[in-house]
Amino acid sequence: MEIILDKQQLHLTIHRLAHQLVENQIDLKELVFIGLQPRGLPVSKLIVETIQALFSNEVVKYGILDITFYRDDVRYELHKGTKTDIPFSIEGKKVVLIDDVLYTGRTIRAALDALQDFGRPQKVELCVLVNRRFNRELPIQPDYCGKAIDTLTSQKVKVEWDKEQVILY
Repeated sequence: MEIILDKQQLHLTIHRLAHQLVENQIDLKELVFIGLQPRGLPVSKLIVETIQALFSNEVVKYGILDITFYRDDVRYELHKGTKTDIPFSIEGKKVVLIDDVLYTGRTIRAALDALQDFGRPQKVELCVLVNRRFNRELPIQPDYCGKAIDTLTSQKVKVEWDKEQVILY
């Protein structure tokens, strides 16, 4: 087991990502954030809370997206759907999808498919806490990345929110 991000590094990374996401934004009205169920929720909530603190006079639009039934492996396993809550239109907006770990790219492909049910965004960007480079099955890359690492296919990356760390094992 190797600690990739300890508590301090994790908090610094989340703050850096929040600042990067808004540094070129003049107005947050056209920007929306979508956390991917289930593992993208903790990181997306922290990032959006940080952004909201930076822009206390503006409304930061934040939703959550369940991609369970858009996955291409759902027919092979029994899955239980979770909650989708996008209480605003994404039509013509810049959408930032937020997830914890980017591995094969299949979760993001499913998220892009699911997002189409809510309208046609002007642009979609991807923000991930950890980018497992060189393991992609689909041509998907993050626009914002907290930490990029090289891993073997046999290795796992886990974000342990209770211990506030990211580990490789």
